Amino acid sequence: MDEVDFRTLPTEAGGPPDRNPYAALADLAPAAAFVRDVTGHYVWANHAYAHLYGTTRDAVIGRHLADLDGPADVARFLTLDQEVMTEGRPVRHTLTYQRADGCSGHAAGYRFPVRWGATPCVAGIYVDVTDYSQVLDQRHRAEADLRALRDHSGLACVRLTRGGRVSEAGTAVAEVLRVRLSDLIGLPADTLLADTPERATLQRTWGDLITGRRRSARVSAVLVDAEGWQRRARIQLTAVCDTVPHVTRASRVSGVWAVVTHLGLRDRAQPALTAAQVRILALLAAGGSNADIAEELHLSRQTVDYHLSRLRELLGAATRPALVARAYVLGILSPQAWPPRSATAAHPSSPV
Repeated sequence: MDEVDFRTLPTEAGGPPDRNPYAALADLAPAAAFVRDVTGHYVWANHAYAHLYGTTRDAVIGRHLADLDGPADVARFLTLDQEVMTEGRPVRHTLTYQRADGCSGHAAGYRFPVRWGATPCVAGIYVDVTDYSQVLDQRHRAEADLRALRDHSGLACVRLTRGGRVSEAGTAVAEVLRVRLSDLIGLPADTLLADTPERATLQRTWGDLITGRRRSARVSAVLVDAEGWQRRARIQLTAVCDTVPHVTRASRVSGVWAVVTHLGLRDRAQPALTAAQVRILALLAAGGSNADIAEELHLSRQTVDYHLSRLRELLGAATRPALVARAYVLGILSPQAWPPRSATAAHPSSPV
């Protein structure tokens, strides 16, 4: 790169340097710029550069680096200047400096050789990236916290793309599904679900989330592991939105976090129960007798007896207490509700 003479750039009809339109442009540019001689004295600086130190350009020009920066920074900056002068080419880098408020600032840009009249100098053009660096650090810390929560909290959670594929997953999910974590990444979520009535409801809810109509939802599903065993699960879904201004919520949704909040007993096959059978289980869990259940559901005693007999067969439970226990461990009844109700109820006040 040829050295540029800052004082002999084209001017209007050979006018003086202070009328140089290029100098005026550099002086008012938002990027911080300076020119220093080999001893570390400023021969020129623009307003943006002076602003970094909380002063004016006239107060910078003519002063030495040591008047603005600490001893460690002075030594580092002079070394960079000498590197540029020796190699005779631009150097791109980032640096930290002491701001006027006492905090550390961060800048990114170029340092390159120039001539100020007959004097060889070093020029620099930098953009203050302090705020950006702080935001980036905060984001990295948040992502690290999220990874720690995902991997060490014991929560079964996955992040899904808009297309419904697993992009991130916690070790707890891999254990539940009996797969290696590396094999789980990239799988379509549909392949992890049993074909149950809850699946259709979940798909409709998914559509609402990725189109921006809903931010979160709680759904039920039956998970299928690599060995073909099933577990009924309660799942919290939350849409993940990118912070892009001036776009619709739907276009900002980049994926969905799915967190399993309740997991039923692992079983070879989940019984397909009717709404009436689930309601009977809920009334039974609440302590209702056969007569109470018959009255509540407007059924005959014989019909209730038949349903209970059928339920004992379906759930593999020999007694009424065992029937209630199986309903809870299989995830048919919600362990977080009283009076007892179905774990798949769409609303807390709905029994089924």
